[in-house]
Amino acid sequence: MSKNVPADFINGLPKAELHVHIEGTLEPELLFELAKRNKIDLKYPTVEALKEAYSFSRLQDFLDIYYEGANVLQTEQDFYDLTWAYLQKAKEQGIVHTEIFFDPQTHTSRGIELGVVVTGIHRALDDGREQLGITSKLIMCFLRHMVELSAFKTLEDALPYRHLIYAVGLDSSEKGNPPSKFLDVFLKAKAEGFRLVAHAGEEGPEDYIREAIDLLRVDRIDHGNASIQDDHLVEVLKQRQIPLTLCPLSNKALKVVTNLEEHPLKKMLHKGLLVTVNSDDPAYFGGYINENYEAVSNALLLSKDELAQLAKNSFEGSFLTPDEKQKYLNTIEHYCASFA
Repeated sequence: MSKNVPADFINGLPKAELHVHIEGTLEPELLFELAKRNKIDLKYPTVEALKEAYSFSRLQDFLDIYYEGANVLQTEQDFYDLTWAYLQKAKEQGIVHTEIFFDPQTHTSRGIELGVVVTGIHRALDDGREQLGITSKLIMCFLRHMVELSAFKTLEDALPYRHLIYAVGLDSSEKGNPPSKFLDVFLKAKAEGFRLVAHAGEEGPEDYIREAIDLLRVDRIDHGNASIQDDHLVEVLKQRQIPLTLCPLSNKALKVVTNLEEHPLKKMLHKGLLVTVNSDDPAYFGGYINENYEAVSNALLLSKDELAQLAKNSFEGSFLTPDEKQKYLNTIEHYCASFA
């Protein structure tokens, strides 16, 4: 922790998380528990052996083990337990609002009904609101390594659950799969009333960010690291206040940055971009949201005011109503004043 920031400041700071894949919160211990419940054989003999496999040099290495781990998710109760475990962790870390991703095609391609996935996740989100005080939105992502026709089928299958799914997104292997590949399905999703987000500029170039903004008309960019390479793009993001959901520990693990001292977050913040801190796939990348805040605080020597601004940005970049955002912004101001 930066010497100017008390160690417990981050822990109690009210936050929203806008970039977390619920399948990426599957901790090894729960993975083994679900495998046993569903009588699924794993190629890793122990929890420790599985943890040792969590060493990635590129996005595809991570995705391979990520999709393999998802195989243990079979029933509505499995998806409930996965989501409830994340929400309990979120409560511990000061998250009061979360907008979580899920990947339908990862499960429907295995014969799991979409309703099983959505109902299990949403039942946990309802309990999280009632029992933990955590509000939430659910975001359905299309897998970009698959064809657009598959995304159209997923969108059609999701329409009966329109009241439970707030937005659609785009994730998985970025290289070679530009946002423009999914233009038509995003236009259809927008016509159906979904809000729009897309992963862009993590491993892909800044052109992918432009496509997501100009063609897909997204409301926010997930990751967006590459934007810092283009002054004009930076100005567009600043003027339009398009949120960027940065994931520092994920970026380090996947070698998007060599080390966190080189992470563009602080530069982006000082340029007036609406940057936020998130955990991405915390079970695989060694940290939930507080660990990400702490890591960039240490590496970039962030002040208390800068950390508070990141927390404020997380609400400003959310899909909450203006009144709801203001309520949380006031909470942050009160919290910071109590540390003064």
